[in-house]
Amino acid sequence: MKKQMLSLLLTTAMLTAVAQPAAPDKYGALITKEDLQKQLTIIAGEQMQGRETGTEGQRKAAAYIVSQFKAFGLIPAPGTDNYQQYYAIGYDTLLKSELNIDGKMLVSGKDYLDEIAANKNGALAAKAIVFAGYGITDQKYDDYAGKDVNGKIVVFFNGEPKQDGIYPISGTKRYSTWTYPGGLAQKATLAKQKGAVGIIVINANLDSITDNAARFAKKSNTRLIRTTDAQTINSITIAGGRCSIILGDDFFTNELAKAIKNEPLNTDSFSKKLKIKYEYAGQQITTNASNVAGYIEGTDKKDEYVILTGHYDHLGTHNDKIYYGADDDGSGTCNVIEMAQAFAKAKADGNGPRRTIVFMTVSGEEKGLWGSEYYSDHPLFPLDKTSVDLNTDMIGRIDTERKTADTLNYVYVIGHNKLSSELVGINEAANNKYTGLTLDYKFDDPNDPNRIYYRSDHYNFARKGVPILFFYDGMLQSDYHKPTDTVDKIYWDIYEKRARMIFYTGWQMANRDDMLKRDIPLN
Repeated sequence: MKKQMLSLLLTTAMLTAVAQPAAPDKYGALITKEDLQKQLTIIAGEQMQGRETGTEGQRKAAAYIVSQFKAFGLIPAPGTDNYQQYYAIGYDTLLKSELNIDGKMLVSGKDYLDEIAANKNGALAAKAIVFAGYGITDQKYDDYAGKDVNGKIVVFFNGEPKQDGIYPISGTKRYSTWTYPGGLAQKATLAKQKGAVGIIVINANLDSITDNAARFAKKSNTRLIRTTDAQTINSITIAGGRCSIILGDDFFTNELAKAIKNEPLNTDSFSKKLKIKYEYAGQQITTNASNVAGYIEGTDKKDEYVILTGHYDHLGTHNDKIYYGADDDGSGTCNVIEMAQAFAKAKADGNGPRRTIVFMTVSGEEKGLWGSEYYSDHPLFPLDKTSVDLNTDMIGRIDTERKTADTLNYVYVIGHNKLSSELVGINEAANNKYTGLTLDYKFDDPNDPNRIYYRSDHYNFARKGVPILFFYDGMLQSDYHKPTDTVDKIYWDIYEKRARMIFYTGWQMANRDDMLKRDIPLN
């Protein structure tokens, strides 16, 4: 009987220990301004050469982060090579382009531009064109309704409609993803799904193709090589000022006048028999970049995940000047490193998290959220079991435009009213108990002209339905994206305070009974 009672008491004690983790302040205190400064001096140092994605500086930074994760005893994320999740990047060069419209040969770089960053080697032919406005199908606006583009070339304008200063698709003063980041790639994927064999884009803002545009169209910028590239179709761009001549109909002159004003075009229909042959050949030069990911395994909820992210890339070196990126986003990178150390210590003391915590620094953010996009499309941990992503991007400086008394005691929190109604309560409770910062939600205004919600790596989790919080200092003026974003400009006291607040929030989310609800749609 005594043995049974002892066993029952031990079991109860173990369950209690799991359900009630130790207070986090002991471990939050391990995140100090001295350690942050030590880490940031390395990450944003001269030897990292500005950490531009795809360069030796980025690879050096990745190697350093790997060394820290190893030192803390983090487990390499599954599917990585020594903590690194590699993804392909590269650029394209034009080798051959021939376009024939109704027996007339057009000249690449003069009459049209090849979309070399999207096109694939091969030839296409069609006997008709169909006009489809801006090439968009959305819940609030559809250019394809009632139009058959199967086996034909679809013609549409760049951009999207706008009425009385509001973009009807987004419902705000800012454009939707059909303009950015989706753009032509999103429209081309749709066109292929509709059965089109090729695309002619009319750039309403061009009267003619300039020499500069022609030169840049022969070699693309470095880009993320997406596995979805095969889902698109080949396209060319023509100047609005020449569209009626090239396509042989005054219909496009009338449409151009509307497109210049961003008027809706979805009710305008046009099709024409036109023999088009297009042959394209290019060469793609590839290399790779990487995300760095390690984790601490949870206990009773180890198959659920909390992800802590920051981007470690920056702008590199230009005109012999290093863009150090101390705040952007050396500060977030070093916070992820320091949080990893603090959680690892808690684990070593027997106070590990209930959920598995993933520490991930991504690259490619400055290029267009490449690393996080790749992760969200190729997740190392199930996204449906990922409770939250807490993203840190710039927390070491102050907003020089902020004129309130709390200039040295605030942080901007983005995403508090999206995807999960539980985000704000958990974050505010952790902050109220441990750090007492002013949490400012101004960038969650749907009419935010800066569209901050869409401009850092958390967005690629949000678009997949994962609740997120993004912590940010608002330094859009001053030294933003300048060589002068250096370590000596950091405000160490508030940096430490913000870093600890994010740690405490992560602690609560890793140890609560349930995953965060997903009860608010992303709009």
